[in-house]
Amino acid sequence: MRQVLCALALTLGLATSAAAQNAVPIQSTPLDPANLDRSVSACTDFYQFANGGWVKTNPVPAAFSRWGSFDQLAENNQGNLLTILRAASASGNTQANDDIRKLGVFYSSCMDSVGAERAGAQPIKAELDRINAVKNRRELEAEIARLHARGVPLLFGFGAQQDFKNSTSVIAGIGQGGLSLPDRDYYLNTDKRYVDIRANYVDHVSRMLQLLGESSSQAAADAQKVMAIETALAKPAMTRVQMRDPNANYHRMTSAEVAQLAPGFSWPAFYTAEGRADISTVNIQNPEALKTADAMLTSVPLDDWKAYLRWHLLDAAAGSLSSPFVNEDFRFGSTLSGAKEMQTRDKRCARATDAGLRDALGQAYVAQYFTPQAKARALEMVRNLESVFHDRLQTLGWMSDTTKVQATGKLAAFTNKIGYPDKWRDYSTLTIKPGSFLDNQVAVRQYERRRTLARIGQPVDRTEWGMTPPTVNAYYNPSMNEIVFPAGIMQPPFFDPKADDAVNYGGMGAVIGHEMTHGFDDQGAQFDAQGNLRNWWSASDLEKFKRGTGLVSTQFDNYTVLDSVHVNGKLTLGENLADLGGLSVSYAALEKALAQKGRPPLIDGFTPEQRFFLAWAQIWRQNITPEAQRVRINTDPHSPGQWRTNGPVSNMPQFAAAFGCKPGDPMVRPDSVRPVIW
Repeated sequence: MRQVLCALALTLGLATSAAAQNAVPIQSTPLDPANLDRSVSACTDFYQFANGGWVKTNPVPAAFSRWGSFDQLAENNQGNLLTILRAASASGNTQANDDIRKLGVFYSSCMDSVGAERAGAQPIKAELDRINAVKNRRELEAEIARLHARGVPLLFGFGAQQDFKNSTSVIAGIGQGGLSLPDRDYYLNTDKRYVDIRANYVDHVSRMLQLLGESSSQAAADAQKVMAIETALAKPAMTRVQMRDPNANYHRMTSAEVAQLAPGFSWPAFYTAEGRADISTVNIQNPEALKTADAMLTSVPLDDWKAYLRWHLLDAAAGSLSSPFVNEDFRFGSTLSGAKEMQTRDKRCARATDAGLRDALGQAYVAQYFTPQAKARALEMVRNLESVFHDRLQTLGWMSDTTKVQATGKLAAFTNKIGYPDKWRDYSTLTIKPGSFLDNQVAVRQYERRRTLARIGQPVDRTEWGMTPPTVNAYYNPSMNEIVFPAGIMQPPFFDPKADDAVNYGGMGAVIGHEMTHGFDDQGAQFDAQGNLRNWWSASDLEKFKRGTGLVSTQFDNYTVLDSVHVNGKLTLGENLADLGGLSVSYAALEKALAQKGRPPLIDGFTPEQRFFLAWAQIWRQNITPEAQRVRINTDPHSPGQWRTNGPVSNMPQFAAAFGCKPGDPMVRPDSVRPVIW
């Protein structure tokens, strides 16, 4: 639950006191005993004890790859978004403001299945003609720049980013990219499952190109060209673990130095085409990847590049075209996700509208479904946990006083963002028209790109958000030193005004503590209070910290997920540290609250401490398809739900005490390998 680099926002939103009356309630009982599996001891497998009943009776729905607490709440939120969008698209809505009208037109154009079937591939014909007309390298580069501006990133990613080592400024950034499969290993790993995926992918590209009118032989040849280019781009790409090192992603250069690194590419022309001819400073995430892409523009035949461009244009547009394209796009995607059915069109369109007109829909969402009281309650919990975290910092036996001063200062400098932005985007310059949905998508992408690139060279806007208000998630941004909690997550089972403190601290409290701890995980700890990438640790303290994080990494390396597939302890280290720290801090906050308010009676036979841990477990309950699980193990920095439950609690003596677990029980890790960090 995090995002390292965020960006976004623009003019104060409102949340009316009538909001709660419009909300669609989550139909659930806090810690329903039916969700338990009492045939398993809590001290043997706490995840199964807490969630076994739920897991047995909640299979993955056919249209999903995973089903759990996050997914259930997201579905509830999507129902609320659909209520807004259907009203916005209704004819004769004379009360709608300009943003609501744009929401209605955007959503209606997406829902126009008849128009989509009639148009076929026509919405991308003009761009295909441009690609087919390319005659030389300079025209190829011009088309690459044009497609970037349309939201089709080719060869590399380009955008604005906060300067890691000067957090008050925004510079241009170029990142590795150009791939279609989930990760570099999908191109390079020689295991049979990856070989089969590659064969399926080449077949998919061929099928899609045939839908554009290519012959089967030409499409098959072009698909092989695409695979060859993407494989070559994958070879110098950093792994997911390597990308977790902020310093490995930071190579600030002048424009002249970028031109020396990749001399074949016409960077001034590219910057000009992006509307930023004045760019003088760029961060290159992966210099080797950029050098490779530059060299390939010379070594790879022009016709191969044209096939690559056609494919990426089509791949980006497929979900918005006629059903043959949509169905084939889903067919291949399902081999990675395990989903058996496609989401209904209205849900796909609601998701697209949330991603596109994010602030327009977000503002309407919080006005109807998020109360000022909920925001105040969440902020109160945040401040309670920050107070507890502060007190815990002072008592850390392994950290020196000098480093404690730095850590305390960083905690005090946290920015807390709750519910929704203080400023909303201004969409007055964005034109949304009835007709082609893809045209409206491109208009939104171009609007967002202009808005993003306009930030380069400007001071950082610290009011921006990286998630939309209905999102069921939260994040910490180290460059901003901020924790952000969208309105969408502040509902059951994470937060329930009717539940006891134990449930809310085990749920939302632990989520808050999780994001706070990200400021002090193996990545966040490399950024100071102002968000600059700078070492603020003493050498001795840093060594002790790394020893503790190493224990967590090794612990999760030993968890088996599928067959012989294990959790990647290095890839998931930051999230695992945040889970352990967040749960520990939130537990301490609960104990403080109980000391102040008095201990309540048992509920369903459980103490407050037991209910705290049960609430934590129910957050991570899930069923997931094997296909989706394999993708997540390779690409997701979060551990599977079973281990997000069992991993941190097995390191906590408080859990053992709550459930009477003894040394030697599977849920009690020996002191010799038990990390004590935050």
